[in-house]
Amino acid sequence: MDLFKLNEIAIKAALATGKVIQKSMNENISVKQKKGENSLAAQVVTEVDLACEKVILSHLLPTCKQFDLALLSEETEDDRSRFEKDFFWCIDPMDGTLPFINKEPGFSVSIALVAKDGTPYIGVVFDPSTDILYYAMKGKGAYKNDKPWKVKCKNSYLTYITDRKLRDTPRKAEIEKILKEKAVQMGLNGVKEIAGAGSVLNGIRVLENGPACMLKFPKKQSGGGSIWDFAATACIFQELGLTATNYDEGRLDLNRKDGTFMNHQGVFYANFSKELSDT
Repeated sequence: MDLFKLNEIAIKAALATGKVIQKSMNENISVKQKKGENSLAAQVVTEVDLACEKVILSHLLPTCKQFDLALLSEETEDDRSRFEKDFFWCIDPMDGTLPFINKEPGFSVSIALVAKDGTPYIGVVFDPSTDILYYAMKGKGAYKNDKPWKVKCKNSYLTYITDRKLRDTPRKAEIEKILKEKAVQMGLNGVKEIAGAGSVLNGIRVLENGPACMLKFPKKQSGGGSIWDFAATACIFQELGLTATNYDEGRLDLNRKDGTFMNHQGVFYANFSKELSDT
């Protein structure tokens, strides 16, 4: 498996898709409803989402034949070939459709290459609002705009990264308690919140605003984050030596056999320096 070649192709696909998004960022976009989803973020889709997927597939489908890869994409029905092939592309053509519709930052392109056992090998994220490219390859490190990325924890407070504001979040009191206890444990000056992005850029915001974390409680019902929301950023966190796990700090299940939603075990992303996390 030529990871360098596949990573280069994934980057080209992400950048080309980013251009499609950038051309549409200030336009009025028609919105359609997807069936079978139970959260607003999962229900909405635009013509731009579909155009993005078309661009990505034009780059990645030839590699599926050449390298015998499967493919999982948000806007295409899961054919379950990801359980038959050794590796599969995991794609979110445009994560954060709601921010995009509202003309707010928080949307991105996400492409990952994941092994059958759920290990991420490539993670590529492009933020069209800032023109920043993030990527990582297993065992090869993480990069930001093609330069090795050294993440730093510069703030004196803990940042909580979330899609919806804490005041509008179920189990708000439990989350507040966890955050306050972690801030005290690490000797930080309270908690601040950054809300509103899609799951992919929320992962990136955890990295850019350390000390920071993002958490999702386990829950039984479908809806919420999906495999394609976390696969690319999980690879980047992995290469930075930072936490990207389920809620109980176990391995993320990035190739679920019973569906694509990730709520069954929850999610926990964290960017704490070793000194802070050991406090």
